[in-house]
Amino acid sequence: MKWLLIDGFNLAFRAYHALPALTRADGFPVGAIQGWVRILWKLREQEGACSGIVFFDKDGSQRHLALHPSYKANRPKAPEEFKAQLPELKTLSPLMGFRVVERSGVEADDLIASAAKTLTSKGDEVRIASADKDFAQCAGGHVRLLTPPPPTFKGAPAAGPRHAKDSWRELDAEGVREKFGVRSEQIIDYLSLVGDTVDNIPGMAGVGPKTAVAWLAEHGSIAGILAAQERIEPARFRDALRTPETAALLALNQKLITFRDDFEGDWDTPPPEEDAVGFRAFLERMELRALLAQFERKTENRTAPHENAPEQLELF
Repeated sequence: MKWLLIDGFNLAFRAYHALPALTRADGFPVGAIQGWVRILWKLREQEGACSGIVFFDKDGSQRHLALHPSYKANRPKAPEEFKAQLPELKTLSPLMGFRVVERSGVEADDLIASAAKTLTSKGDEVRIASADKDFAQCAGGHVRLLTPPPPTFKGAPAAGPRHAKDSWRELDAEGVREKFGVRSEQIIDYLSLVGDTVDNIPGMAGVGPKTAVAWLAEHGSIAGILAAQERIEPARFRDALRTPETAALLALNQKLITFRDDFEGDWDTPPPEEDAVGFRAFLERMELRALLAQFERKTENRTAPHENAPEQLELF
């Protein structure tokens, strides 16, 4: 069985920023909703038959805040137009055949990692859809990552040969090594060294991706780097690596970046059936007429009789 695990807030923000401001006649914002539908359609089209779960954060991550009170404190507040659409996304997703999962005080990343571990332990295939580089630590075996298409705005870099401009790139363990220069099992140490500005996690001063990759290639891990501190190159980092403050910083970063994958849940519960009637009514209520017309064309094409066609066809 194949599962599609979606990082809800991550992709919702992508949907929100993907399109110009769009509102209903009464002024209610609907741009993120339209983008969300298109993202889920694209993922289903690309990945084929699979069971989908969307995970959302709720009330902050208590374990991260206990370790690092300023965790994610640098992020600006979400726009009101975005927050207004979140409840609608959670209503919409089940209509499209996706379960919605959230747990107070637990980050969605930890829930996704827990679900992936449980599902793959039974031999299932898992695809994690997110732009968050932390998920590279999960890649390997039956788990692959789906990273969004590159931006399409004027001046954006061209898509690489393995990443068509409108497709989600699938990364296995080798894909992670190609993208980051380190193995998936080294991602935690890599991010601990360079830091993660998105989550307000400071790295070791002066250490960028090239230095981190070189150190990990030679010494294997942060433990190996600290053990080799007297011969580290460039030599200017040796003094910093000798200090207990650096060792403490790197140890804290490792704890912050490492996912917890031991949360229990009914992860293998089948998602709800797609509800074409409810989906149409939702689009009509949001006045997304162009999207509704596109849905009708999809439905007509997929339900038209074909030779040797199955009796039932998915609507999304």
